[in-house]
Amino acid sequence: MAEVTVVIPNYNGMAYLETCLDALLVQTQPELRLLVVDNGSADGSLALLRERYSQVEVLALDKNYGFCGAVNRGIRAAKTPYVILLNNDTQAEPEFARELLSAIKSDERIFSCQAKMLDYYRRDKMDDGGDFYCALGWAFARGKGREESRYGKQDRIFASCAGAAIYRKDLVEKAGGFDELHFAYLEDVDLGYRGRLMGYVNYFVPTARVYHMGSATTGSMHNEFKVRLSARNSLYLAYKNMPLWQLLLNSPLLFAGIALKFIFFSRKHLGKEYRQGISQGFALCRREHKRIYRRGNFRNCWKIQLELWANTLRRFIKF
Repeated sequence: MAEVTVVIPNYNGMAYLETCLDALLVQTQPELRLLVVDNGSADGSLALLRERYSQVEVLALDKNYGFCGAVNRGIRAAKTPYVILLNNDTQAEPEFARELLSAIKSDERIFSCQAKMLDYYRRDKMDDGGDFYCALGWAFARGKGREESRYGKQDRIFASCAGAAIYRKDLVEKAGGFDELHFAYLEDVDLGYRGRLMGYVNYFVPTARVYHMGSATTGSMHNEFKVRLSARNSLYLAYKNMPLWQLLLNSPLLFAGIALKFIFFSRKHLGKEYRQGISQGFALCRREHKRIYRRGNFRNCWKIQLELWANTLRRFIKF
């Protein structure tokens, strides 16, 4: 029986599905269950799946529930102990699933493992070697744009990029799944953060290789929708996961991070959108409940805090 379900969220991604699915159908072991969760596409995606990929299961949703809504429904539909989340604009190498499964099964403390994500168009360049989060309230992809040969070691990371990662289904459900208030952006850092608060770890697995086109659904790297939503979610992520003492400790750096990002996006003529996102983030924090902080969790919070400070330094050096 299959141990792994590959959940592929799709929204008007017909142009990418063939490349993604054809690569998965020639995977070496293990046996995979393939599940496309379609977010109400209107571009012919469902017709393509029916006509060419009868072996692929399809969960057709009535509208766009965002990345979080789609993958949560896919995870719930999975009947396997492990779930690989994979963007539709990817092409996996044949050993991709086998290497991820082997890595996560090696230690029960592992919450998730991320593949080595490479630039689809410049295949010797990194796209994402692990997601990191720092005390400025910024999340960033390790190694992006750098030579892929430098990232050949399996390492601990803060969180896995859910564009190409394997998770233990039971732990994802225990952590509460992806927070659908995120809709998209930073939802994987948030889930990895919650896994860390539970005492688990996340790993980067360089032998699991996948090529990523990037921004296939939402457009360019910086656009109004992405800037606004990412700004909103960055505040919500910190507010929800940090106890009050940690928020107070980080508040000078968090506000400095907001100021620096505002300057950056203003120079790209997106300052208004960033400011709107921050305003929406404060409103979301006022409306939603924080995670319940348990005194016995201080050790995990403090370990994370030390990592946040270290990651702030890493953000400005090559690593």
